[in-house]
Amino acid sequence: MTLRRRGEKATISIQEHMAIDVCPGPTRPIKQISDYFPRFPRGLPPDAGPRAAAPPDAPARPAVAGAGRRSPSDGAREDDEDVDQLFGAYGSSPGPSPGPSPARPPAKPPEDEPDADGYESDDCTALGTLDFSLLYDQENNALHCTITKAKGLKPMDHNGLADPYVKLHLLPGASKANKLRTKTLRNTLNPTWNETLTYYGITDEDMIRKTLRISVCDEDKFRHNEFIGETRVPLKKLKPNHTKTFSICLEKQLPVDKTEDKSLEERGRILISLKYSSQKQGLLVGIVRCAHLAAMDANGYSDPYVKTYLRPDVDKKSKHKTAVKKKTLNPEFNEEFCYEIKHGDLAKKSLEVTVWDYDIGKSNDFIGGVVLGIHAKGERLKHWFDCLKNKDKRIERWHTLTSELPGAVLSD
Repeated sequence: MTLRRRGEKATISIQEHMAIDVCPGPTRPIKQISDYFPRFPRGLPPDAGPRAAAPPDAPARPAVAGAGRRSPSDGAREDDEDVDQLFGAYGSSPGPSPGPSPARPPAKPPEDEPDADGYESDDCTALGTLDFSLLYDQENNALHCTITKAKGLKPMDHNGLADPYVKLHLLPGASKANKLRTKTLRNTLNPTWNETLTYYGITDEDMIRKTLRISVCDEDKFRHNEFIGETRVPLKKLKPNHTKTFSICLEKQLPVDKTEDKSLEERGRILISLKYSSQKQGLLVGIVRCAHLAAMDANGYSDPYVKTYLRPDVDKKSKHKTAVKKKTLNPEFNEEFCYEIKHGDLAKKSLEVTVWDYDIGKSNDFIGGVVLGIHAKGERLKHWFDCLKNKDKRIERWHTLTSELPGAVLSD
Protein backbone atom coordinates (compact mmCIF):
# COMPACT_ATOMS: atom_id res chain seq x y z
CA MET A 1 0.00 0.00 0.00
CA THR A 2 1.06 3.61 -0.53
CA LEU A 3 2.24 5.35 2.67
CA ARG A 4 1.54 9.00 3.41
CA ARG A 5 2.58 11.45 6.13
CA ARG A 6 0.41 12.38 9.07
CA GLY A 7 -2.07 15.09 8.10
CA GLU A 8 -1.50 14.63 4.36
CA LYS A 9 -4.72 14.16 2.35
CA ALA A 10 -5.07 11.02 0.31
CA THR A 11 -4.80 11.40 -3.46
CA ILE A 12 -6.32 9.02 -5.96
CA SER A 13 -4.71 8.47 -9.35
CA ILE A 14 -6.70 8.16 -12.53
CA GLN A 15 -5.95 4.42 -12.59
CA GLU A 16 -7.41 4.05 -9.11
CA HIS A 17 -10.50 6.05 -10.20
CA MET A 18 -11.07 3.52 -12.98
CA ALA A 19 -11.04 0.66 -10.48
CA ILE A 20 -13.48 2.11 -7.93
CA ASP A 21 -16.13 -0.45 -7.01
CA VAL A 22 -19.44 1.39 -7.49
CA CYS A 23 -21.85 0.34 -4.74
CA PRO A 24 -24.11 2.00 -2.15
CA GLY A 25 -22.18 3.80 0.56
CA PRO A 26 -18.75 5.44 0.43
CA THR A 27 -16.43 4.46 -2.42
CA ARG A 28 -12.90 3.35 -1.59
CA PRO A 29 -10.07 2.85 -4.10
CA ILE A 30 -8.27 -0.45 -4.49
CA LYS A 31 -4.78 -0.09 -3.11
CA GLN A 32 -1.68 -0.54 -5.28
CA ILE A 33 -3.74 -0.59 -8.47
CA SER A 34 -1.04 1.55 -10.10
CA ASP A 35 1.30 -1.44 -9.93
CA TYR A 36 -0.87 -3.16 -12.51
CA PHE A 37 -1.28 -0.13 -14.84
CA PRO A 38 2.06 1.72 -14.75
CA ARG A 39 2.41 4.61 -17.18
CA PHE A 40 3.86 8.07 -17.21
CA PRO A 41 1.28 10.82 -16.55
CA ARG A 42 0.55 13.06 -19.53
CA GLY A 43 1.82 16.22 -17.94
CA LEU A 44 1.01 17.68 -14.56
CA PRO A 45 -2.44 19.14 -13.85
CA PRO A 46 -2.68 22.95 -13.54
CA ASP A 47 -3.14 22.82 -9.75
CA ALA A 48 -0.14 20.49 -9.22
CA GLY A 49 2.51 23.17 -9.81
CA PRO A 50 2.92 24.50 -6.26
CA ARG A 51 2.99 21.02 -4.77
CA ALA A 52 5.58 19.72 -7.22
CA ALA A 53 7.92 22.64 -6.64
CA ALA A 54 10.65 22.32 -4.01
CA PRO A 55 10.84 24.69 -0.94
CA PRO A 56 12.91 27.85 -1.38
CA ASP A 57 15.71 26.62 0.93
CA ALA A 58 16.10 23.31 -0.90
CA PRO A 59 18.44 22.89 -3.89
CA ALA A 60 16.82 22.91 -7.31
CA ARG A 61 16.10 19.50 -8.76
CA PRO A 62 13.78 18.00 -11.40
CA ALA A 63 10.25 17.34 -10.19
CA VAL A 64 10.25 13.67 -11.20
CA ALA A 65 13.62 12.99 -9.62
CA GLY A 66 12.44 14.56 -6.37
CA ALA A 67 9.33 12.42 -6.45
CA GLY A 68 11.36 9.25 -6.75
CA ARG A 69 14.05 10.08 -4.10
CA ARG A 70 13.65 8.34 -0.73
CA SER A 71 14.06 10.43 2.45
CA PRO A 72 15.44 8.92 5.70
CA SER A 73 11.91 8.65 7.10
CA ASP A 74 10.95 6.51 4.07
CA GLY A 75 13.84 4.11 4.35
CA ALA A 76 11.61 1.10 5.02
CA ARG A 77 9.51 1.67 1.93
CA GLU A 78 9.63 -1.17 -0.61
CA ASP A 79 10.85 -0.69 -4.21
CA ASP A 80 7.44 -1.49 -5.66
CA GLU A 81 5.99 1.41 -3.65
CA ASP A 82 8.48 3.71 -5.36
CA VAL A 83 6.87 2.67 -8.65
CA ASP A 84 3.51 3.76 -7.28
CA GLN A 85 5.04 7.03 -6.06
CA LEU A 86 6.71 7.68 -9.41
CA PHE A 87 3.90 6.75 -11.80
CA GLY A 88 0.72 7.31 -9.77
CA ALA A 89 1.25 9.75 -6.94
CA TYR A 90 3.06 12.46 -8.92
CA GLY A 91 0.73 15.11 -7.49
CA SER A 92 2.06 14.74 -3.91
CA SER A 93 5.84 14.91 -4.20
CA PRO A 94 7.49 14.58 -0.75
CA GLY A 95 9.56 17.53 0.45
CA PRO A 96 12.14 17.83 3.23
CA SER A 97 9.61 19.45 5.56
CA PRO A 98 7.44 16.99 7.50
CA GLY A 99 4.52 19.48 7.61
CA PRO A 100 1.24 18.88 5.76
CA SER A 101 1.01 19.70 2.08
CA PRO A 102 -1.05 22.72 0.93
CA ALA A 103 -4.82 22.18 0.92
CA ARG A 104 -6.37 21.21 -2.37
CA PRO A 105 -10.05 21.02 -3.36
CA PRO A 106 -11.51 17.50 -3.16
CA ALA A 107 -11.60 15.57 -6.41
CA LYS A 108 -15.07 15.42 -8.03
CA PRO A 109 -16.46 11.87 -8.04
CA PRO A 110 -16.55 10.43 -11.55
CA GLU A 111 -20.24 9.58 -11.29
CA ASP A 112 -21.10 13.30 -11.09
CA GLU A 113 -19.48 14.05 -14.44
CA PRO A 114 -21.85 14.47 -17.41
CA ASP A 115 -21.97 11.57 -19.84
CA ALA A 116 -20.40 12.45 -23.16
CA ASP A 117 -23.20 10.70 -25.05
CA GLY A 118 -25.93 12.62 -23.25
CA TYR A 119 -27.55 9.55 -21.72
CA GLU A 120 -28.78 9.82 -18.16
CA SER A 121 -27.63 6.44 -16.86
CA ASP A 122 -26.85 2.86 -17.73
CA ASP A 123 -30.52 2.03 -17.10
CA CYS A 124 -31.38 4.15 -20.12
CA THR A 125 -29.10 2.31 -22.53
CA ALA A 126 -30.32 -1.03 -21.16
CA LEU A 127 -33.76 -0.36 -22.68
CA GLY A 128 -32.41 -0.10 -26.24
CA THR A 129 -32.21 2.52 -28.98
CA LEU A 130 -34.73 3.57 -31.65
CA ASP A 131 -34.09 4.94 -35.16
CA PHE A 132 -36.84 6.99 -36.79
CA SER A 133 -37.43 10.09 -38.95
CA LEU A 134 -40.05 12.85 -38.97
CA LEU A 135 -41.34 15.03 -41.83
CA TYR A 136 -43.88 17.86 -41.54
CA ASP A 137 -45.67 18.33 -44.88
CA GLN A 138 -46.85 21.90 -44.41
CA GLU A 139 -48.82 22.09 -47.66
CA ASN A 140 -50.92 19.01 -46.88
CA ASN A 141 -51.00 19.52 -43.08
CA ALA A 142 -49.53 16.06 -42.49
CA LEU A 143 -46.87 14.72 -40.12
CA HIS A 144 -45.11 11.61 -41.48
CA CYS A 145 -43.37 9.41 -38.88
CA THR A 146 -41.14 6.69 -40.31
CA ILE A 147 -40.18 4.06 -37.72
CA THR A 148 -37.01 2.41 -39.03
CA LYS A 149 -35.61 -0.01 -36.46
CA ALA A 150 -34.64 -0.63 -32.84
CA LYS A 151 -31.48 -2.13 -31.37
CA GLY A 152 -30.71 -3.95 -28.14
CA LEU A 153 -34.22 -3.89 -26.69
CA LYS A 154 -34.74 -5.12 -23.15
CA PRO A 155 -35.83 -8.81 -23.11
CA MET A 156 -39.43 -9.10 -21.92
CA ASP A 157 -40.37 -12.77 -22.49
CA HIS A 158 -39.23 -16.02 -20.87
CA ASN A 159 -37.22 -16.94 -23.96
CA GLY A 160 -35.03 -13.85 -23.54
CA LEU A 161 -36.64 -12.07 -26.50
CA ALA A 162 -39.62 -9.73 -27.09
CA ASP A 163 -42.51 -9.12 -29.49
CA PRO A 164 -42.03 -5.37 -30.02
CA TYR A 165 -44.22 -2.76 -31.66
CA VAL A 166 -44.18 1.07 -31.66
CA LYS A 167 -47.10 3.34 -30.85
CA LEU A 168 -47.39 7.12 -31.26
CA HIS A 169 -49.37 9.75 -29.35
CA LEU A 170 -49.60 13.52 -29.64
CA LEU A 171 -49.26 15.40 -26.35
CA PRO A 172 -51.07 17.08 -24.77
CA GLY A 173 -54.33 15.22 -25.30
CA ALA A 174 -53.13 11.64 -25.77
CA SER A 175 -56.06 9.34 -26.53
CA LYS A 176 -57.19 6.67 -28.96
CA ALA A 177 -58.11 9.49 -31.32
CA ASN A 178 -54.46 10.31 -32.01
CA LYS A 179 -52.89 6.89 -31.41
CA LEU A 180 -51.00 5.23 -34.25
CA ARG A 181 -49.03 1.99 -34.08
CA THR A 182 -46.80 -0.24 -36.17
CA LYS A 183 -47.15 -3.95 -36.75
CA THR A 184 -45.74 -6.38 -34.18
CA LEU A 185 -42.51 -8.26 -34.92
CA ARG A 186 -42.10 -11.60 -33.13
CA ASN A 187 -39.16 -12.95 -31.11
CA THR A 188 -36.55 -10.26 -31.68
CA LEU A 189 -34.59 -7.63 -29.77
CA ASN A 190 -33.44 -5.90 -32.96
CA PRO A 191 -36.63 -5.31 -34.98
CA THR A 192 -36.73 -3.55 -38.35
CA TRP A 193 -40.10 -2.02 -39.25
CA ASN A 194 -39.46 0.56 -42.02
CA GLU A 195 -43.08 1.64 -41.53
CA THR A 196 -44.50 5.16 -42.05
CA LEU A 197 -47.36 6.40 -39.85
CA THR A 198 -49.11 9.67 -40.78
CA TYR A 199 -51.03 12.24 -38.75
CA TYR A 200 -53.44 14.34 -40.83
CA GLY A 201 -54.82 17.75 -39.92
CA ILE A 202 -51.60 18.98 -38.27
CA THR A 203 -51.45 22.78 -38.27
CA ASP A 204 -48.60 25.23 -37.71
CA GLU A 205 -50.05 25.88 -34.25
CA ASP A 206 -49.79 22.16 -33.45
CA MET A 207 -46.15 22.19 -34.49
CA ILE A 208 -45.45 24.90 -31.94
CA ARG A 209 -47.23 23.51 -28.89
CA LYS A 210 -47.45 19.72 -29.33
CA THR A 211 -44.99 16.91 -28.56
CA LEU A 212 -44.77 13.50 -30.23
CA ARG A 213 -44.51 10.61 -27.79
CA ILE A 214 -42.98 7.42 -29.25
CA SER A 215 -43.29 4.28 -27.13
CA VAL A 216 -41.89 0.79 -27.70
CA CYS A 217 -43.97 -2.01 -26.16
CA ASP A 218 -43.95 -5.79 -25.97
CA GLU A 219 -47.15 -7.52 -27.12
CA ASP A 220 -48.53 -10.36 -25.02
CA LYS A 221 -51.40 -12.55 -26.18
CA PHE A 222 -52.63 -13.67 -22.77
CA ARG A 223 -52.02 -10.58 -20.62
CA HIS A 224 -51.51 -6.82 -20.82
CA ASN A 225 -48.87 -5.53 -23.19
CA GLU A 226 -45.68 -4.44 -21.45
CA PHE A 227 -43.93 -1.09 -21.75
CA ILE A 228 -40.24 -1.19 -22.79
CA GLY A 229 -39.21 2.42 -23.27
CA GLU A 230 -40.15 5.75 -24.83
CA THR A 231 -38.86 9.04 -26.19
CA ARG A 232 -40.51 12.41 -26.78
CA VAL A 233 -39.86 14.94 -29.55
CA PRO A 234 -41.20 18.52 -29.38
CA LEU A 235 -42.59 19.22 -32.86
CA LYS A 236 -41.16 22.74 -32.81
CA LYS A 237 -37.75 21.15 -33.45
CA LEU A 238 -38.86 20.22 -36.99
CA LYS A 239 -38.52 22.47 -40.02
CA PRO A 240 -41.39 22.40 -42.54
CA ASN A 241 -40.80 20.07 -45.50
CA HIS A 242 -37.45 18.85 -44.14
CA THR A 243 -36.92 15.26 -42.99
CA LYS A 244 -35.11 14.95 -39.66
CA THR A 245 -33.56 11.63 -38.64
CA PHE A 246 -33.21 10.51 -35.02
CA SER A 247 -31.28 7.75 -33.27
CA ILE A 248 -32.35 8.02 -29.65
CA CYS A 249 -31.83 5.99 -26.49
CA LEU A 250 -35.13 4.85 -24.98
CA GLU A 251 -36.04 6.15 -21.54
CA LYS A 252 -38.24 4.97 -18.70
CA GLN A 253 -41.90 5.95 -18.79
CA LEU A 254 -42.43 9.64 -18.03
CA PRO A 255 -45.56 10.98 -16.30
CA VAL A 256 -48.29 12.75 -18.30
CA ASP A 257 -49.86 15.91 -16.90
CA LYS A 258 -53.55 14.96 -16.76
CA THR A 259 -54.62 18.49 -15.85
CA GLU A 260 -52.96 19.91 -18.93
CA ASP A 261 -54.54 17.22 -21.09
CA LYS A 262 -58.07 18.15 -19.96
CA SER A 263 -57.57 21.87 -20.39
CA LEU A 264 -56.42 21.38 -23.98
CA GLU A 265 -58.90 18.64 -24.89
CA GLU A 266 -60.07 18.78 -28.50
CA ARG A 267 -63.10 17.32 -30.26
CA GLY A 268 -61.23 16.57 -33.48
CA ARG A 269 -60.43 18.06 -36.89
CA ILE A 270 -62.30 18.14 -40.18
CA LEU A 271 -61.05 18.75 -43.72
CA ILE A 272 -63.56 20.80 -45.76
CA SER A 273 -63.36 21.93 -49.38
CA LEU A 274 -65.29 24.91 -50.79
CA LYS A 275 -65.84 25.88 -54.40
CA TYR A 276 -68.33 28.20 -56.07
CA SER A 277 -69.17 26.69 -59.47
CA SER A 278 -70.15 29.19 -62.15
CA GLN A 279 -71.37 26.32 -64.32
CA LYS A 280 -73.72 24.88 -61.66
CA GLN A 281 -74.51 28.29 -60.15
CA GLY A 282 -74.00 26.92 -56.71
CA LEU A 283 -71.67 26.30 -53.78
CA LEU A 284 -69.94 22.90 -53.72
CA VAL A 285 -69.15 21.73 -50.18
CA GLY A 286 -66.81 18.77 -49.88
CA ILE A 287 -66.49 16.73 -46.68
CA VAL A 288 -63.14 15.03 -47.19
CA ARG A 289 -62.18 13.45 -43.87
CA CYS A 290 -61.97 13.86 -40.10
CA ALA A 291 -59.06 13.23 -37.74
CA HIS A 292 -58.63 12.64 -33.99
CA LEU A 293 -62.37 12.63 -33.25
CA ALA A 294 -63.52 12.31 -29.65
CA ALA A 295 -64.54 8.77 -28.68
CA MET A 296 -68.24 8.57 -27.80
CA ASP A 297 -68.83 4.80 -27.45
CA ALA A 298 -67.86 2.39 -24.68
CA ASN A 299 -65.43 0.59 -27.00
CA GLY A 300 -63.30 3.74 -27.25
CA TYR A 301 -64.43 4.61 -30.79
CA SER A 302 -67.29 6.37 -32.58
CA ASP A 303 -69.55 5.75 -35.58
CA PRO A 304 -69.24 9.23 -37.12
CA TYR A 305 -71.16 11.01 -39.87
CA VAL A 306 -71.31 14.68 -40.93
CA LYS A 307 -74.25 17.05 -41.46
CA THR A 308 -74.12 20.42 -43.26
CA TYR A 309 -76.53 23.39 -43.26
CA LEU A 310 -76.45 26.70 -45.13
CA ARG A 311 -77.82 29.29 -42.68
CA PRO A 312 -80.18 31.07 -42.50
CA ASP A 313 -82.33 28.22 -43.76
CA VAL A 314 -85.87 29.53 -44.04
CA ASP A 315 -87.26 26.61 -46.02
CA LYS A 316 -85.25 24.03 -44.02
CA LYS A 317 -84.07 22.37 -47.20
CA SER A 318 -80.33 22.88 -46.86
CA LYS A 319 -79.56 19.79 -44.79
CA HIS A 320 -77.10 17.26 -46.25
CA LYS A 321 -75.69 14.21 -44.53
CA THR A 322 -72.80 11.83 -45.25
CA ALA A 323 -72.74 8.07 -44.80
CA VAL A 324 -71.92 6.61 -41.38
CA LYS A 325 -68.41 5.23 -40.88
CA LYS A 326 -68.30 2.43 -38.34
CA LYS A 327 -65.89 2.19 -35.39
CA THR A 328 -63.32 4.83 -36.33
CA LEU A 329 -61.96 8.11 -35.04
CA ASN A 330 -60.30 9.03 -38.35
CA PRO A 331 -63.01 8.54 -41.01
CA GLU A 332 -62.67 9.30 -44.72
CA PHE A 333 -65.88 10.48 -46.43
CA ASN A 334 -64.91 12.14 -49.76
CA GLU A 335 -68.51 13.30 -50.33
CA GLU A 336 -69.60 16.55 -51.99
CA PHE A 337 -72.89 18.49 -51.77
CA CYS A 338 -74.21 21.30 -53.95
CA TYR A 339 -76.20 24.32 -52.73
CA GLU A 340 -77.86 26.22 -55.56
CA ILE A 341 -77.38 29.88 -54.70
CA LYS A 342 -76.32 33.09 -56.42
CA HIS A 343 -72.77 34.16 -55.79
CA GLY A 344 -73.87 37.54 -54.45
CA ASP A 345 -76.06 35.92 -51.78
CA LEU A 346 -73.20 33.93 -50.23
CA ALA A 347 -71.95 36.99 -48.34
CA LYS A 348 -75.12 36.84 -46.25
CA LYS A 349 -74.87 33.12 -45.54
CA SER A 350 -72.86 30.91 -43.21
CA LEU A 351 -72.04 27.21 -43.51
CA GLU A 352 -72.64 25.04 -40.46
CA VAL A 353 -70.85 21.68 -40.34
CA THR A 354 -71.45 19.25 -37.47
CA VAL A 355 -70.06 15.77 -36.71
CA TRP A 356 -72.20 13.17 -34.94
CA ASP A 357 -71.84 9.68 -33.49
CA TYR A 358 -74.53 7.28 -34.73
CA ASP A 359 -76.26 5.18 -32.10
CA ILE A 360 -78.94 2.51 -32.54
CA GLY A 361 -82.02 2.83 -30.35
CA LYS A 362 -81.11 6.14 -28.73
CA SER A 363 -80.25 9.73 -29.62
CA ASN A 364 -77.12 10.31 -31.63
CA ASP A 365 -74.23 12.00 -29.80
CA PHE A 366 -72.86 15.37 -30.87
CA ILE A 367 -69.08 15.22 -31.33
CA GLY A 368 -68.21 18.71 -32.55
CA GLY A 369 -68.78 21.31 -35.22
CA VAL A 370 -67.54 24.41 -37.04
CA VAL A 371 -69.20 27.43 -38.68
CA LEU A 372 -67.77 29.19 -41.76
CA GLY A 373 -69.09 32.58 -42.80
CA ILE A 374 -68.97 36.35 -42.37
CA HIS A 375 -69.46 36.06 -38.61
CA ALA A 376 -66.62 33.57 -38.16
CA LYS A 377 -63.05 34.38 -37.11
CA GLY A 378 -59.53 33.35 -38.01
CA GLU A 379 -59.09 30.50 -40.48
CA ARG A 380 -62.85 29.92 -40.72
CA LEU A 381 -63.45 33.49 -41.92
CA LYS A 382 -60.42 33.38 -44.24
CA HIS A 383 -61.59 30.12 -45.83
CA TRP A 384 -65.03 31.59 -46.56
CA PHE A 385 -63.67 34.78 -48.10
CA ASP A 386 -61.11 32.90 -50.19
CA CYS A 387 -63.97 30.89 -51.64
CA LEU A 388 -65.95 34.05 -52.49
CA LYS A 389 -62.95 35.73 -54.13
CA ASN A 390 -61.85 32.73 -56.21
CA LYS A 391 -64.69 31.40 -58.32
CA ASP A 392 -64.33 27.89 -59.77
CA LYS A 393 -61.35 27.19 -57.53
CA ARG A 394 -61.46 24.37 -55.00
CA ILE A 395 -60.01 25.44 -51.63
CA GLU A 396 -59.34 22.90 -48.87
CA ARG A 397 -58.70 23.76 -45.21
CA TRP A 398 -58.49 21.89 -41.93
CA HIS A 399 -60.66 23.22 -39.10
CA THR A 400 -60.80 22.39 -35.39
CA LEU A 401 -64.13 21.10 -34.13
CA THR A 402 -65.64 22.83 -31.09
CA SER A 403 -68.14 21.52 -28.59
CA GLU A 404 -70.42 24.55 -28.86
CA LEU A 405 -71.74 26.38 -31.92
CA PRO A 406 -73.34 29.83 -31.39
CA GLY A 407 -76.97 29.79 -32.56
CA ALA A 408 -76.82 26.18 -33.75
CA VAL A 409 -79.47 23.56 -32.93
CA LEU A 410 -77.47 20.64 -31.49
CA SER A 411 -80.03 17.91 -31.97
CA ASP A 412 -80.28 15.32 -34.69
